[in-house]
Amino acid sequence: MTTTSPVPPVPSANGQRLPFLDWVRVGAFGLLILYHVGMFYVTWDWHVKSRHVGHTIEPLMWLSNPWRLSLLFLISGVATRFMADRMGPGELARSRLGRLGLPLLFVMAVLVVPQPYFEVVEKINYADGFLAFYGRYLSFDQSFCRGDDCLILPTWNHMWFVAYLLVYTGLLAGFLMLGGGRFLLLLGQGVWTRVPWAVLLLPMLVLVLLRLTLIDRFPVTHNLVWDWYNHAVSFGVFLLGYAIARNVALFDLLSAKRWTSLLIALAAWAFYAWYGSTYWRDGAPDPAPLLHIASRVAYGVQQWAMILAVLGFARRHLNRSTPLLRYLSVGVFPFYIIHQTLIVVIGHSLTPLDLPVAAESLLIIALTVAGCFATYELARRVRVLQPLLGVR
Repeated sequence: MTTTSPVPPVPSANGQRLPFLDWVRVGAFGLLILYHVGMFYVTWDWHVKSRHVGHTIEPLMWLSNPWRLSLLFLISGVATRFMADRMGPGELARSRLGRLGLPLLFVMAVLVVPQPYFEVVEKINYADGFLAFYGRYLSFDQSFCRGDDCLILPTWNHMWFVAYLLVYTGLLAGFLMLGGGRFLLLLGQGVWTRVPWAVLLLPMLVLVLLRLTLIDRFPVTHNLVWDWYNHAVSFGVFLLGYAIARNVALFDLLSAKRWTSLLIALAAWAFYAWYGSTYWRDGAPDPAPLLHIASRVAYGVQQWAMILAVLGFARRHLNRSTPLLRYLSVGVFPFYIIHQTLIVVIGHSLTPLDLPVAAESLLIIALTVAGCFATYELARRVRVLQPLLGVR
């Protein structure tokens, strides 16, 4: 069975299997479930909120916030490289358009709709019911506002990742048609990939500079045409993943330096979490300018060092395939498609019960995971749903 996951399973490189990258892919998507459950409880704006909102788990959210999606885009680039090696640029673009575009449209038209619906129910007390909202959703109604904050409908919400990946693949295909593939291959096999300090510091420096220069002007919005910091980071690591995909020696280097990378990442996270806990709360004082700059630097350092650590530990300990991995490699895209809608619906439905926070959160996680498996199994058995939910 093949898959239409946004990040396809990774085949061999130089005759050597790389199943550890599939474990990373599955683990990164699984982390999204926990992260989005966390969004139900932290003080940051999200679609719906628990009655137990607070600052308690925000440091844990910052532990994965800087790197989790960058890692997915890098793995996407790796997988795209193997696809590109089997087909021409035009075929690559057409293949991804069909495999990613159809699920994107289906989710935007159907599966994502409960998310903005329950959002307006909670935030502006909308009371006309789901069917009335759905009619306004399909008619591109932009009048759901709370002050200056208005919903843009229809929306892709968490499916922005798929939309961006689709665009990046198209741009890459065009670059390959113009002969840019040779540059990427030289980059991915360059001398810097054999020097530990260069592997650690050079991409890290780029990420830090992007954070320092772009994030204030272009905060992350998931608006495709005005999300330039996000594009610079995500498209950059996507291209880097494409470039290094067949550099097995580099992955072995990451394995050897995995503890160093992890310690650097944790040190940067400790500072970043302290900074956020101190200065990102109501009534907190303004940080000194140098301290503010240091927080931006810590973000970029953690971002790259943790990616290296994850890849290094996975290369060391997870470089083998199992039946479970083969099952999840196909199922991870349906999981991604449905997980956030499940969290929003389940979380909103449980709120009136006023359960203790431990019971409520564990129940949301359990029901979301069960719903993800049920969606995947349904897609495997109903042919018409397979292309819509990313299973073939």
